[in-house]
Amino acid sequence: MNKHEKYQNTFFHGSGIYRHLTGISIPPLPWQPSSKNKKAAAAATTTTTTISILLFCFFFLFIIVVVTSGFFGLIHYSLFSSITLQKPVLSPTNKLPNKPDFPLQCTQPNVKQTCPTNYPTRQNPTNPDRPSSNITCPSHFRLIHEDLRPWKVTGITREMIERAKNTAHFRLVIVDGKAYVEKYKQSIQTRDLFTLWGILQLLRLYPGKLPDLELMFDCDDRPVVRSRDFQGPNSGPPPLFRYCSDESSLDIVFPDWSFWGWAEINIKPWGDVLKDIKEGNERSEWRDRVPYAYWKGNPNVSPIRKDLLTCNVSEKNDWNTRLYIQDWDQESKQKFKQSNLGDQCTHRYKIYVEGWAWSVSEKYILACDSMTLIIMPHYHDFFSRGMVPLVHYWPIRENSKCTSLKFAVEWGNNHPETAQAIGEAARKYIHEDMKMDYVYDYMFHLLNEYAKLLKFKPTIPKLSGGAELVDEVCSETLACNANGNWKKFMEESLVMSPSDDDRAPCALPLPYDPPALKQFFDEKVGLIKQVESWENEYWQNFNKNITQ
Repeated sequence: MNKHEKYQNTFFHGSGIYRHLTGISIPPLPWQPSSKNKKAAAAATTTTTTISILLFCFFFLFIIVVVTSGFFGLIHYSLFSSITLQKPVLSPTNKLPNKPDFPLQCTQPNVKQTCPTNYPTRQNPTNPDRPSSNITCPSHFRLIHEDLRPWKVTGITREMIERAKNTAHFRLVIVDGKAYVEKYKQSIQTRDLFTLWGILQLLRLYPGKLPDLELMFDCDDRPVVRSRDFQGPNSGPPPLFRYCSDESSLDIVFPDWSFWGWAEINIKPWGDVLKDIKEGNERSEWRDRVPYAYWKGNPNVSPIRKDLLTCNVSEKNDWNTRLYIQDWDQESKQKFKQSNLGDQCTHRYKIYVEGWAWSVSEKYILACDSMTLIIMPHYHDFFSRGMVPLVHYWPIRENSKCTSLKFAVEWGNNHPETAQAIGEAARKYIHEDMKMDYVYDYMFHLLNEYAKLLKFKPTIPKLSGGAELVDEVCSETLACNANGNWKKFMEESLVMSPSDDDRAPCALPLPYDPPALKQFFDEKVGLIKQVESWENEYWQNFNKNITQ
């Protein structure tokens, strides 16, 4: 695969020709007549030709001074000593110091890549007395406590972690702020690579802040740690990190690899995707969009998606949907020209349906300000549990998708203000509570709380055979030898320097108490039942009108 050249945007903020000046008071100019020549000048004013010449010269010279001053910046400040600028110009002596950047430091070809030693090992706040953070994390952070609750009493032993090795793709160890990885098997595509990349960026963002820890990570889709297999207070389930879980599993959910880019299908890192989708949202008003429900994806990954295709428009039925099959092989040949996520906010309604398990497409769909129609999910990722039906999305029945989708679109078109508000609430949730800063903060708090539960001191793992320690992994060891989209996306998502004291992690909210947590989920179930009752009434009236 050919090496992808780094693309860099250049933004022009003005050429320097135009200057906004206020309160201008022009002093006597050097070439104005002196007092002893005033009488001669006054006498000359009796001649119309002389007046015209003098006025023309005055005007011409004035224009030259202003233009050359603005364009070249070569006119000395003393010439316009009484001019007051709207904004002060910082000289090199009083200019605020720039934050130092730490780009990739790649070694020469055919030389083993090592980790640099000059990257800061801890943050150096400019204001040490400043509180750690005056911003409380979004509400879905509270469920970090719930995901770690199975180990709250017993803690996590090394034996528990070793039992998680059965399905794990890699072991991650962090000691003194440095990362070490022991790989067990290859993941699907390069999920493991970009997951590790994301964790390494977290270490660059908050150097020295994470305690020593050790964990196992499974990059496959479906959860495997079944709660029924670990009953009782001392059952000791293995702590296993992955991208999603469900109500009957204990797998610990973690942000998926695509936040740093999905190289195989040309999906850019999350920050860039959000910008593209924001621009897509702004291209059309909600009311001007196609008044149907849109979905595009691969139906071959699950029976649920294949069943969804039966709801497509046909000669016999129109279920208010427009469904399209995504052929990734064909898209790859066409260089993904038809797969720009920023171009898919064209319908009033968008459909989310799970694949083999949860789908990374969820966040991209919700980021549009179309009302999202979510077919009843079986799995959750780290952020979806914070969403509320009728606030962030519209629930769709799984066992009667077509009739449920048709009703949802009918309802939305008859209640456009409410439907638009639901789409806007989801957009705000994704663009604000799910921006990249909060993704890193979620990772930070999850790993920090997890490390507090460890009952042993993590140590650097040894190579097979037990003689030598594994090498440290860092951004350079992952990115410097990469090519194509893999290297491009790593460069684009590289954290260039540690955060300062103005960018401390948000404050982790307290856990739910059991009654409050139950009430939260009960209210969500109640709202889903409310939608189902509206739907039942709609179809009862529809069928009654047909029979009459």
